[in-house]
This record gives sequence, C-alpha cells and structure tokens, in this order.
Amino acid sequence: MNLITPENFKYTLDNKSIKLFTLKNKNGIVSQITNYGGRIVNLFTPDREGVFEDVVLGYGTAKEYLEKPDHFFGAIIGRYGNRIANGKFSIDNNEFLLDKNEEESQLHGGKKGFHAVVWEAKQISDSVLELTHFSKHLDQGFPGNLEVKVVYTLTNKNELQIEYSAVSDAKTVINLTNHSYFNLSGNFNKSIENHLFQIKSDYYLPVNDKMIPTGNLEKVSNSPFDFRNLKTLKQVINKQHQQIELGSGFDHNFILDDENTGFVAKVIDKNSGRSLEVYTTEPGVQFYSGNHLNNLEGKNNVLYQKRAAFCLETQHFPNSPNHKKFPSTLLLPEEVYTSTTTYRFYVK
Repeated sequence: MNLITPENFKYTLDNKSIKLFTLKNKNGIVSQITNYGGRIVNLFTPDREGVFEDVVLGYGTAKEYLEKPDHFFGAIIGRYGNRIANGKFSIDNNEFLLDKNEEESQLHGGKKGFHAVVWEAKQISDSVLELTHFSKHLDQGFPGNLEVKVVYTLTNKNELQIEYSAVSDAKTVINLTNHSYFNLSGNFNKSIENHLFQIKSDYYLPVNDKMIPTGNLEKVSNSPFDFRNLKTLKQVINKQHQQIELGSGFDHNFILDDENTGFVAKVIDKNSGRSLEVYTTEPGVQFYSGNHLNNLEGKNNVLYQKRAAFCLETQHFPNSPNHKKFPSTLLLPEEVYTSTTTYRFYVK
C-alpha cells in the first residue's frame, strides 16, 4: 500500500495550512484526505485476492493540486455542484450574478469554490474526519453567510460515508457533492469501459450544447442511457446519440426514484472483483465517464487518459435555481441543510 507522506501536503495557502489526514477501518481499508478542497486523495480497497490498491484518481502533492489542471479530483463541490446557466439566478426578484468559470456559466461553485479553499480540519478518530468552512456573503456571488460542515467516516462495513450540513443567515441556494474519480481495477492505465454499471433511474436530463439541462425529462428506455440493468460502458458509449456526442460521452444527471430507498448505483470490475454501491439522500446523480482526461500526469507518474475513471456525483439537479419544476435548492435562513452519501465497497 503506497501511502503518501504528510510532508507532501505541507503547504500554506491564504495563510492557512494544507494538511493530509489518514482514515482507516478494522478491515485494512485506508483513505487519505486533504483539507485543501476536502479532497479524497486516495482510497485503498482489496480485490478478490485480498490485494489492496488505490481506486481514485488524483495527485500526490498539494503543489500539484494547486498548479496542475484541476479536474476537481476528489473534491467537495459547492456552493453549487454542477452548472448554473448564464452565471445568475434570482431569489425574491433579487438577481445574483455569479463568478463564471465555464464560458457563460458557473461550474461547481466558481473558480474559488469549495474545491479551492483550505478547510478547517479536526480528526475525530482513526476513521472520522470533520471539515468546516465559512463562506462569506456574496462569495463567488452567492448570498448569505454560510457555515458548512462535512464529515468523512470510513466505517467497518467498508463504507466511505460523507455527511454534509450547512446553515445560512439569508436565503441562498446550495447543492453539495463530492467529485471523486473511480477506477475499480486499481490500474489507472486501464479504461473503465469494461466496468459493469447499474443506475437505478427511469429518466435523465438531456442537455444543450453548453451542457445545461433543457428542462425536459427524457426516458432512459430504448436509449444508451438505460442502465437499469448491469451493462458494460463499452456496450453503449460509442453508440450514435446526440446527447453522447454533446458530452463526448456521459455527463448527465440521472433522476432517482424515491422507491429505491437511497440506492443509486452499482459498479463492478469483473477482473478484480472490486465492486461499489452508492446510496444517497439526494434526488439525482451526475454520471460522468471521464470524457476529458487526456495525457494528464497523476499519482505515481501515471498518465490519465480518456475513460480512465468515472464519477457518480450525488446531487440536486443542474441549474435548479432557474427551473421551478426541478426540486428546490433554496435554503432559508437558519434552516439546516443536510445531505448524506455513502460509497460501499465489497468484493464480488
């Protein structure tokens, strides 16, 4: 198990100390997390032979996260995960202009979103890390002074549980998620196209050429978006379909059914036996098939290529503040925002 030395993350940003924390459970699963962006730097899980390998993409030093292309590797995303069209929204007829960091839209909370700040950190135990952050009124354009807490717990059921909570002193919008990139083979030179995927969803949100949801709901049936039963990515990723062409692959929000009792998705790597189940309290999940990785040098000098990993970002829908028909992301003053997502690892 090639753990990263904490010395690699000793760095100061905005007069705050970046650090690396190590979580472990009684079964030998280990994850290292930095308070820079709350990023999951690595996550070691066993295959069917009991061999532990890292299953998340990222960098090996704080300096790399700060200086290399940022694909939001492993980060806490906020205040608003995914895209807000035209970088603006309104609350009570008051318009708020956001930091735009993807053409005319805001993506993942702006250039200085939660992925790019140093969080206050407190390691509660060998298996629990608590991160807190204070986001000032109009930070990246969002209203309200927001106090945020994220707790990572590595359970003895081989789950990485992420609990989010937040309180604002004014009406605001919020949509927190985690942006980990997974490759269950443990070999980042391998494509994830042979992974088996299941997403418990009957509908997804089609997007326009700016990757903004059109507002329509589209049935997954009779389309490459039908992952209701396990199938490999390569069975569908190269099929001719306008939505796949727009995103150079999958980069879409799937709408989750309340009847699924929190179960979102299952992913299996048949060769290693490593398997992942995702559970959430959120109404949607963004499935991203690693479309824009291209010769990016990551940990251990491995070049990350297209389809080297996948993301399952549990969330409210993209651009919800501008779509009244979407589940609301409005947070009222002194109301407590809560959200929980669990990544459960096992061997099949």
